[in-house]
Amino acid sequence: MSTYGTTRHHHSPAANFSNRDRATDYHTTLFRRLTWDGTVPLEIRVDPKELPANSDRNLECYFVQAPRVSYLPLLMPEIRRFFMDLVFDETAAKDLKDEEWWFETAEGTLVKWHWPIGLIYDNHTISASLKPTSSRSSTNAIPLRLILHLASPPNEKLLLSPSPEACKQAFMGQLKEADFIRWGSTKRMTGLRQQDQDGLWEGIKEHNFDDYWRVASKVTPTTAPTRAQSPVPPSSSASMVNRPPSADPGGPSERDGAYNVRSIPVRLYVPDGPVIQGLVPPMIDDNTPRTLSHYLVDHIPLLFPASPPAPPPSRANPHPRPPPVPRPAYALIQGIVMPLETEMAWLGGCLAGADGWVNVCIGINH
Repeated sequence: MSTYGTTRHHHSPAANFSNRDRATDYHTTLFRRLTWDGTVPLEIRVDPKELPANSDRNLECYFVQAPRVSYLPLLMPEIRRFFMDLVFDETAAKDLKDEEWWFETAEGTLVKWHWPIGLIYDNHTISASLKPTSSRSSTNAIPLRLILHLASPPNEKLLLSPSPEACKQAFMGQLKEADFIRWGSTKRMTGLRQQDQDGLWEGIKEHNFDDYWRVASKVTPTTAPTRAQSPVPPSSSASMVNRPPSADPGGPSERDGAYNVRSIPVRLYVPDGPVIQGLVPPMIDDNTPRTLSHYLVDHIPLLFPASPPAPPPSRANPHPRPPPVPRPAYALIQGIVMPLETEMAWLGGCLAGADGWVNVCIGINH
């Protein structure tokens, strides 16, 4: 796994490249870079019942800070090297077959090979939120404890072999599905040269931001809005979280912008429940941006009830606000508890995973 760079894209100047264009490009790239550089802590331990004879049990645990956008099959060479060199007896290790290795969490949940590591971590976080003792107050990331099994994989549930090539095919399939959901066709993905399609996976494999986005920028929508009517963003500094400058009105008009897509590729994960997927247009009926609140109220209203209307204005309160609504749940995207006012189109352009999908994980408040 390569080290993470800190360089940003550099574009050659052009006569029509305005200051607002530069701000749009900078902020979009900034959030994409922050997403790319996100990591999660993993603690990997071999099932003690499966340790080969004469293994060193004092070194049976492997720790790694893994990139959110990466996949477990890409970490396997490092994991294998650690256990082969330091833990397993050399003679006994010769009988081990990598294709029979598989993971489950310490709680016994099967880990899917084709899920990004960040999604595996967030999905475990929301599952843990069901426990009354769980809390979001801690600022320290807790390692996700994984149990490595060395034999008898449940192939009928894993759906995918642990090879990088199988993971690559699943990754490319996710990109094409996201492409179809956005535009109604896969022309942008299938129109890429084979070298560029391979370059997307190489960028993930080598964890190279520039290599990945050099190709991904051809199929991923920009965050510059192209709608005719757009609400004026609030003047408070807090609005930067909900509507970054990359989504301000008046930016460069691009027909391939995030606010002009047919639908945003979104999957909704609820604790111990099914994965929910449906069409998510970037705008609602009155031509204003669809927010995360709109999306969650539509799909899981019991966890995200709609806000009641504001009371009528009075002399004492000429600008009343709707009464607060208790929220029994929260939305986690890329490890961030996301403000509900965040626009879905912006999420699709800036906080989607490398496979093109916005993964919304729902945790429970206590």
